Amino acid sequence: MGRDGKFLPAPLAEHGFSALIEIQYGGEDGGSVQQQKTYLFDTGTSENGVIFNSDLFGIDLLKIDAIVLSHGHFDHFTGLQSVLKRISRPVRLYAHPDAFLRRWDIFPDGTRLINPVLDEAALKEYGSIIHKNEGPTGLPDEKDPRLIISGQIPRETSYEKGFPPQYAEVEGKGLVHDPLVKDDQALIAKVKGKGLVVVSGCGHAGIINTINYARRLGGTEKIHAVLGGFHLSGRLQEEAIEPTLKDLQSADPDYIVPCHCTGWKAVNTIIQRMPEKFIPPSVGTRFVF
Repeated sequence: MGRDGKFLPAPLAEHGFSALIEIQYGGEDGGSVQQQKTYLFDTGTSENGVIFNSDLFGIDLLKIDAIVLSHGHFDHFTGLQSVLKRISRPVRLYAHPDAFLRRWDIFPDGTRLINPVLDEAALKEYGSIIHKNEGPTGLPDEKDPRLIISGQIPRETSYEKGFPPQYAEVEGKGLVHDPLVKDDQALIAKVKGKGLVVVSGCGHAGIINTINYARRLGGTEKIHAVLGGFHLSGRLQEEAIEPTLKDLQSADPDYIVPCHCTGWKAVNTIIQRMPEKFIPPSVGTRFVF
C-alpha cells in the first residue's frame, strides 16, 4: 500500500539481480559532515524491471553516483541501457574487462547457446563512463575508499569451479573454454564495530572464495553479513553445496541472505544448519547494517 492509502501494483520479480547500495560515512569525530553515496549493483534481467520497481518503491535513480556490474551475464545487465536513459547524464560504470566478451554455453549433449553481450559503444552513447577494473577499486575514490569493488577474485577452493559450460570468443584465439567467469566481482563494506558486509551478484567465483578475498581486502576476519547470489542451483553446482556450507559455518557470518541463483536446495540447507543467521530476501527488501 502506498503513502496515499492506495493499493500499489505488485513489484516485478524475475530471475535476475539488482541492488541499490547506500553508504553513509563521516561525522565520527563530531566535526566532519556525514556523507551519503548511492550505487546501483547490477540492473536485472529485463529491460524495464529495475525502472518499474524503482518507480514503485519511490527510488530516485537520478541520485545514483555510479553503477557496478558484478559480471557480464544478461540476467545482471539487461536493464542497464534503460537505467542510463533514466539517469540521462554521464555516470561511471565499473566492470571487469571480461564482462564485455561474447560468450557461449556449450553443454555435454552438444547444445550451444549464445549469450547476449554488453554493447560498449551503445553504453557510452547513453552516457556511461566505463572503468574497466581487474583489481580492487575503492569508492567513492581510491584515496578515501568506503566501499570496495573486489575486482577479479582469486580461486582457491577445490570445489568452487565457476560455470563449466561457458566458452568465450577471445580476439586472436577464437572460441576458448572460459569456465572461471573471471569478471565475477563483489562489493565489500566495512561497518564500524560490526565487520564486513559482502554483496555478491551471482557468486561464480564461489561465495567462500569471495568471503576469503573480502577479508584480505577489508583487513578483518569478521563477516557481519553476506548476501546475494551464491550460485549453487542446478545439477552442475549442487555438489558444491556441502563443502560450501561447511566453510560458511566456519566463516560464521552474523547474517546470511541467499538470493538469485543460490537455489532452493542450498537455501533450505542454510535454513536447517544456520536458522538464526538466515534472513529471507524478496523483491524490495531493505537491509540496514
